[in-house]
Amino acid sequence: MKQNKNYSYNLYPICEGCKQCVKGRKTVIYITGLCPRKCYYCPLSDNKRLRDVMYVNERKIKDIKEIAEEVKISKSTGAGITGGDPLLKMQRTCSVIKQLKKKFGKKFHIHLYTSFDLVDNKKLRSLYDAGLDEIRFHPDLDDEKYWERMKLAKTQGFDWKVGVEIPSIPGYYNKTWKLIKFISPYIDFLNINELEISDTNGNSLNEEGFVCKDEFSYAIKGSHDMALKLLSKVEKEIPKMKVHYCTSKLKDRVQMGNRLKIRAESIKKPYDIVNDEGMIVRGIIEADLCVVKELIELFGIPRKLIAYDKEKKQIMIASWVLMDIYKELPYKSAIITEYPTWDRMIVELEYLKEG
Repeated sequence: MKQNKNYSYNLYPICEGCKQCVKGRKTVIYITGLCPRKCYYCPLSDNKRLRDVMYVNERKIKDIKEIAEEVKISKSTGAGITGGDPLLKMQRTCSVIKQLKKKFGKKFHIHLYTSFDLVDNKKLRSLYDAGLDEIRFHPDLDDEKYWERMKLAKTQGFDWKVGVEIPSIPGYYNKTWKLIKFISPYIDFLNINELEISDTNGNSLNEEGFVCKDEFSYAIKGSHDMALKLLSKVEKEIPKMKVHYCTSKLKDRVQMGNRLKIRAESIKKPYDIVNDEGMIVRGIIEADLCVVKELIELFGIPRKLIAYDKEKKQIMIASWVLMDIYKELPYKSAIITEYPTWDRMIVELEYLKEG
């Protein structure tokens, strides 16, 4: 068993949902932040966790019709529906699946994450009839009372793919192995995720005694080793089981990186540069709209290399153009690097002139 080119490990080919995800081709749809469980390792941010809000990637939405717009911008070939627990909002969830299939066709691949807590035959039938391609369960490793519901996903003639996705929690080796043995006859694949710390689960993980494996990583110490130990045991004792161990590096560097690069290339303007990390780089000048015409006439700037941002009330300009003229300007100017996401979060702001 060796690490693959994406910094993860797998026994047999990974499932279709993961293949698209690794390529950055999956749009992430948060149906709701509401959830019947309160997992101490839940990484959801405070603006999502236990709130009935919808997000598509980093974009907060009020109407499911906005989802298609983000899918187009992101050039996605599929979507992952998550939460919270989507089964708490069944009508909303099924409507999203149906609309995506209608808009982008049957080949548009949709997978969904849920716990066993709310699963029953009726809900599974509704999801299947809506067009869901792949269902992934998050079992409770501390409580086995709902594990039997795993069997329902392979009844009623369902021919979708069924998987289980769990974090690799240090100290939970025996409990995790017990779960793996139980689910092995009923699943098409198993995903094991390296446990990571976030702003919202940091205190809870620290209280449980977990720490980061080093100063450069958000991954929890011991999670990686336990995941590899589980893969090795599966390979020996359940040799036909398809398993994918998704590392922190795969999620952060490959999956997220690919998604950002694709979106950046999709939305970039002639005055933008997309760097190696998929960030948008441009120049900005803190001046009014009327200054745009003045700069075009004064410096002979091509019209496509300069524009005005009404929302932020600043001029956007090609960074290479700004570098040539900023010393002659009476305005504050800078080179800005930002995420190519809906929220346009700033990564770096380098002032060239304070004005």
